[in-house]
Amino acid sequence: MLDRSRKRPRDANQLAKLIVDIATGETDDALVDDGKNPAAVELGRKGGLKGGKARAASMSPEERSEAARKAAEARWMTPPPT
Repeated sequence: MLDRSRKRPRDANQLAKLIVDIATGETDDALVDDGKNPAAVELGRKGGLKGGKARAASMSPEERSEAARKAAEARWMTPPPT
């Protein structure tokens, strides 16, 4: 899977040098180990996916309505993207 967190240089000259270094074998183009345990990352992702549903299930209808009202206010208070 492609690691999208890795950044490439935006400067054309630096990017060209990196490409040449990779092509000549001076630098690896391998994924960088970020020190995270893949199993722990997967568990965290699962918990994040079920968090909102579990929270809504534990709230009363009045609490859900208040949370929705606050979320709508927050959406309308932010300036539009430029």
